[in-house]
Amino acid sequence: MTAGTLRSAALAVAFVLIWGSAFNAARVVVLEWPPFWALALRFLVTAPLLLGLAWATKARWPGRGDLGRVVLMGLLGTGGYLAFSWWAMSLIPSGLVALITAATPLVVALGETVLFGRRPSSMAWVGLALGWAGVALLGGARLAGHLGDSPGEVLGVVLALLGATSQAAGLLAFAPARGRVDLWSATAGQSLVSAALLLGLALVLEGAPPTSASPQVWLGLAYSVTVVGVGGYALLFVLLRRFPPSTAAALQLMAPPVATLIGWAALGEVLGWADLGGGALTLAGLALLFRARAREG
Repeated sequence: MTAGTLRSAALAVAFVLIWGSAFNAARVVVLEWPPFWALALRFLVTAPLLLGLAWATKARWPGRGDLGRVVLMGLLGTGGYLAFSWWAMSLIPSGLVALITAATPLVVALGETVLFGRRPSSMAWVGLALGWAGVALLGGARLAGHLGDSPGEVLGVVLALLGATSQAAGLLAFAPARGRVDLWSATAGQSLVSAALLLGLALVLEGAPPTSASPQVWLGLAYSVTVVGVGGYALLFVLLRRFPPSTAAALQLMAPPVATLIGWAALGEVLGWADLGGGALTLAGLALLFRARAREG
């Protein structure tokens, strides 16, 4: 194995660990802090860091025609998605939220079919069917088992699904600009929009900001800002240059199982067989969908 191959493998492993552990770090924070204030603080710190990186890398800024798409990505694909997801993680295990939000590509594929007339291949249809069956099992088992005795858990599943839908909507809105906009400047712009959105939600819905926190919360926030908010995206951009899109997509598929394992080992989270089976079905369906898209070119 060459040095270049080892470096690529190490980067891939680091990316999967960071992308998966992001859910667990968020869970630590939202068990103590209101989710919107936690996210508002995260984006208020992350946005200037990303702006500095965009300036340092001499990233070109979005043109007037693409600026609206960056704003929509910030409102829906980043801010809206994380608002729903972090709220959900205050109610249900982080591993379950990770498995449910893995459905985002399924919503994107459905949106491409409805909005852009893209016709999936037979393999893609099978992948979509498997993926949606997994989502139905994930959500259905939770809803059926806890409608009466745990309404908060039902709300958490619904919020996680809304997060996946919001992220998909942002990705669909941003898609036409993806090849024209520098990734660093687009990410910085999205973070600024997300900071404004979350700060508004926090002030309106959660009142005054929290005034104290345990060391675990500060560590979770610091991890979310530096390792996930900056390091995770930097690794993603490197991987997109080193690997074909299908490989990068496959690596993202590994993040939910990692989040589930970390949640179980470090946070004491327990998932039922229906959760694990639904997650496995969803990931299998996504793998088929990505493989079909890779063949389509």
